[in-house]
Amino acid sequence: MPKEQNTMIFVYLFITFFEIGLFGFGGGYGMLSLIQHETVEHWHWMSSSEFTDIVAISQMTPGPIGINSATYCGYTAIKNAGYSMPMAVLGSATATFALVLPSLILMILISKMFMKYMHTHTVTSIFQGLRPAVVGLLAAATLLLCTRENFSTPSENLWQFCISCLLFAASFYGVKVLKVNPIRMILYSAVAGLLLLYE
Repeated sequence: MPKEQNTMIFVYLFITFFEIGLFGFGGGYGMLSLIQHETVEHWHWMSSSEFTDIVAISQMTPGPIGINSATYCGYTAIKNAGYSMPMAVLGSATATFALVLPSLILMILISKMFMKYMHTHTVTSIFQGLRPAVVGLLAAATLLLCTRENFSTPSENLWQFCISCLLFAASFYGVKVLKVNPIRMILYSAVAGLLLLYE
């Protein structure tokens, strides 16, 4: 790849995460499907398995998952492009700043207006339309992570597929029904994966 074209990745990284920050309604989990689509499917900056690892790390580290994901995605994208670690750190900063910038600008511009007009019919109708879209984005983020890289397939590795489905069901039951802390559930799943899938 020519050097000039290679350095454009920082520009594309900024534009991509700025757009995600601008249209990522529903918080960090709502952004995951957008981040996955752009970084894995559109730009091919990383593999699906790398993105899944990023989501897991983002969930386990302090801070909002959307911002954490942007930080790790920026680092991974630049590192995979062949740059050094300091440049990858710059990629992290670029992606994180780009993701936060739209919210910062919009909150400054509309905070006073929103407080004034939040109870009007028009604003209420807009938010009623956004709620189902947010649920759809969360569902899409879940479905996009249900891939061969994460679960395997019965024909490739039946044991890994069964254990992956069991861990998925146990995690869902633990968080939804037993109200186990999600961080503890991630740690339990990591230990279970180490014990059951170690080869």
